[in-house]
Amino acid sequence: MTSKLDQLREITTVVADTGDIEAVARLKPVDCTTNPSIVLKALGTPMFADAIKEAVAWGKKQGGNTEAVSSAVADRLAISVGAALSKLVPGRVSTEVDADLSFDTKASIEKAHSIIAGYKERGIEKDRILIKLASTWEGIRAAEVLQKEGIDCNLTLLFSKAQAVACADAKVFLISPFVGRILDWYKKSTGKDYTPEEDPGVLSVRDIYNYYKANEIKTIVMGASFRSAGEIEALAGCDRLTIAPNLLDELSNDQGELERKLSPEVTKPAPKIAIDEKTFRWMMNEDAMATEKLAEGIRAFAKDLGTLRAMVQKELQLAAA
Repeated sequence: MTSKLDQLREITTVVADTGDIEAVARLKPVDCTTNPSIVLKALGTPMFADAIKEAVAWGKKQGGNTEAVSSAVADRLAISVGAALSKLVPGRVSTEVDADLSFDTKASIEKAHSIIAGYKERGIEKDRILIKLASTWEGIRAAEVLQKEGIDCNLTLLFSKAQAVACADAKVFLISPFVGRILDWYKKSTGKDYTPEEDPGVLSVRDIYNYYKANEIKTIVMGASFRSAGEIEALAGCDRLTIAPNLLDELSNDQGELERKLSPEVTKPAPKIAIDEKTFRWMMNEDAMATEKLAEGIRAFAKDLGTLRAMVQKELQLAAA
């Protein structure tokens, strides 16, 4: 019997949710996703010591105030991590727009253009990159513009049907509905434990997947934020799943049979939902879980981005001494 990971690869595109170069080389995913937390962790390893030195040396030559230079160097380091990952995967690498721009459409578009230009300087074309944006109304609007320009986007921190429908209407390339963080909220709220088949995060992704397939929506559904291998198995057959190395290892070591749970040919009727800004904001307002987890996720990524910028600022100061 082949491993559950190999069986999963036959029906789902497996993506690594990590900046761990050694893990990516060993596990051989098709794509990689990153976020500020992952980038910060990757830069803490010896593998990126030279990249930090290069970025700081580059930063010393830049004009502008300290804050602007620190931000530019942080961007360069995020691209360094993404570029290293792009050498190991045949598909795409997701790189995230700054979390503190999550409510600024214009600035998000400008940052996306800067990220694409940074990769191009390293010989990496835009068809290898996904621009990652938070699934706020403003982030979705930024993605809509970028998609029309031929820049594919990954809409992250997605916790609700409202976000998924708005993303579909914007014709985004890919969405990352979160599973584990939804489960976290419900466990805390109800005090219950859930089996994978009862898991609110699993059920949310299944509902979004069904809505997309029933309405022939081309946007890719990529389940994310898993707490257990059981959650992953409950979404076997989803377009893509982005999985942390420890869970990839667990699936690789499990020789049991994997049952397919999702298929584009097996759907239930799902009437299309008309959504505008007013409807979107009301639906989010009525969904306490989605509202809280979206805000929490943005805050967490902004905090890690701030930590990265502070690290860069310290390195710049040491280099100037």
